[in-house]
Amino acid sequence: MIHHLADEAATLALGAEIAAVLHPGLIVFLRGNLGAGKTTLARGILRGLGYQGKVKSPTYNLVELYKISRLYFYHFDFYRFNDPIEWEDAGFREYFNAESICLVEWPEKARGLLPTADLEILLGITETGRNVEIQAGTEAGRQCLKHWQTPTHS
Repeated sequence: MIHHLADEAATLALGAEIAAVLHPGLIVFLRGNLGAGKTTLARGILRGLGYQGKVKSPTYNLVELYKISRLYFYHFDFYRFNDPIEWEDAGFREYFNAESICLVEWPEKARGLLPTADLEILLGITETGRNVEIQAGTEAGRQCLKHWQTPTHS
């Protein structure tokens, strides 16, 4: 799936659409250069899940936890990692489980150690906004995209 996003409002709206097909147990990778809109998209997803508080980039904390009803939503940012083993040393493996959704910015910084992403979202900067490509990496991800393409989500 490919989308063009003209501005921040469009990015937030796409995040809300993505939220509608997410469920516990999913892992979502966000890829893109600095300033591509990864954290803005994460904010849109959280808003779509019903979270109304402040959403900040987890660049310095590495992870931000959002508890939404009974859902644990972990927003990771591995930009500052210099070596993939830092992910292992940080003890994040336990966060990737059937009861949570894990959204990971800069997953390539922990390459080879992270579980397979169910959905991978690639953001690219263009002259007129952002291009976003969404790919499924697992059967659960394919089911999310299939559900999204039904008339109630298109």
